[in-house]
Amino acid sequence: MMSQMPQQAAPAKCPSCAEPLESGDLFCGACGYDLSAVPAAPQDHPTLTMGSPGVAWPPPEPDSSGPTAAPHLPSDLPGTDSGGKPLPGSAPHGAPVPPAAGVRFDRPPEPDDDYALQAPDPRVAASATESAETTELPKVCVACRAGRVDDDGYCENCGHAQPRERDHMEQESGPLAAVSDRGLRHHRNEDAFSVGHATLPDGTPAVFAVVCDGVSSATRPDEASLAASRAASEALLAALPQGTHPQAAMHEAIVAASEAVNALAEEPPEAREHTPHQNAPACTLVASIVAAGLLVVGWVGDSRVYWVPVDRDAPPARLTEDDSWAAQMVAAGLMSEAEAYADERAHAITGWLGADAYELEPHTASFKPDRPGVVVVCTDGLWNYAESAEEMAEVVPADAATRPLHAARVLVGHALDGGGHDNVTVALLPFPAPPQGAGSA
Repeated sequence: MMSQMPQQAAPAKCPSCAEPLESGDLFCGACGYDLSAVPAAPQDHPTLTMGSPGVAWPPPEPDSSGPTAAPHLPSDLPGTDSGGKPLPGSAPHGAPVPPAAGVRFDRPPEPDDDYALQAPDPRVAASATESAETTELPKVCVACRAGRVDDDGYCENCGHAQPRERDHMEQESGPLAAVSDRGLRHHRNEDAFSVGHATLPDGTPAVFAVVCDGVSSATRPDEASLAASRAASEALLAALPQGTHPQAAMHEAIVAASEAVNALAEEPPEAREHTPHQNAPACTLVASIVAAGLLVVGWVGDSRVYWVPVDRDAPPARLTEDDSWAAQMVAAGLMSEAEAYADERAHAITGWLGADAYELEPHTASFKPDRPGVVVVCTDGLWNYAESAEEMAEVVPADAATRPLHAARVLVGHALDGGGHDNVTVALLPFPAPPQGAGSA
C-alpha cells in the first residue's frame, strides 16, 4: 500500500444537509455548504475521549518504589458533549468516583483534593442499583436459557429441572474422600455423606465416613439422609477424642442419627392432615471408622462396606449384611444369594432410620486387618454394579489408598456407565489411618 501524507479529510456527510460527500470535496454538491469551515478531524480515534487538555497522555510511569498506582477510570476525567457543554454529572477532576465497569488504565494517584459535589453523584445511585439487581436477578434456565427458574427448581418456560447443589457432591478430608451423584434416572439426589478425622487421647489419628441413602417411598428422603449423616458425624467427632471405644462410638452415632431423622416427623397437625398417607422421613445408614489398628463398621439398611487390600493377591471381603428381603431369604436358607437378589423384592429393606421404623437395631462390628488396604463405604447405587467383594475389588483403582478422591470418582463413573439407575455415593478410607496432615497424592 502506498504511503500518503496526512491531509485534512472532508466529513462523510454534509454538516448542513447531511448529504453524502466525496473525498476531497470543498463544497457540498447538494446545498453548496463551504466544507472548509468544518474543523479538521483528529488523526486518531481513541476509545475514550480525554476531555481535559491538562491531562498528559500516555500517563507517566508510576514510581515503582512508591505505593501501587490507583486505577485510572474513565469517569475520573471531566467530559463534554458534542456542543462543548459539560456532561451531566461529570465529577470535578480528582473527586472520588465509585468503581465503574469498562476499560481501566493505570496512572499515579491524583492529588487528594477535597472537591465536594453539590448534588448526589448519579453514578453512585446507579452503582447501588446495579449491585442490588445483580444479587436479586432471577435464575435463568440452563436448558432454554430464557425461562425463569421457580422456587422448586423448574423452568417456568420449558419445565426443565435445574441442577441442584446436591446433584453432584465431592469432598476430600485429609486422607479420605467421598463422592455422591444423582445418577441418570432419579430427579434428585437423596443420598448424603459426611467424612472427617479426629485425634484419639493418645495422639493416634482416627478417620471416619458416614453414608446415608434416603428411602424414596418416604416423604422428604433427601432431608432424612442429610440429617442422619450430619448427626452421626457430630456424634463421632464428640466421642472419639474423649477416648470412647470406636465400636461404642459407632453405636452412639447411629442412635444420634436415628433421633435426628425421627425429629423430622414432628410436623404440625395441619401438615399431617394434608398428607395423611405419607410415610415419615426415612433413610438407611452405613459408616466406618479406622482408628488404632481397628476397622469398625456400623449400619442400618442395605448400604455396604467392603474391604479391599492393597495387595490384590489377598482376598477382599464384604463387611456388612443387608437389612433386606433378599438377605433374610439367604439367611433362612430358603434361596441362594443369586436367586434372592434376582427377585424383584430383593431390595425391600427390613431396617431403616425413621419414626415409623421397627425397633432400632444398630449393627456394629470390629475387624483387625493384618495388611494395608482401603475401605469402601457405599450405597446400593454403586454395589448394584459390583455386588460381590471380588467384583468391587476389580473396579477399585490400585492407588485408591493414596488417591481416594480420584478413586471415588472412578467408582461413581463405573455406576453411571452401568446405567446409573439410582443415586450413587461412595466414600474411601485408607487402612491404617495415616498421620494427621497426610493427604492424597
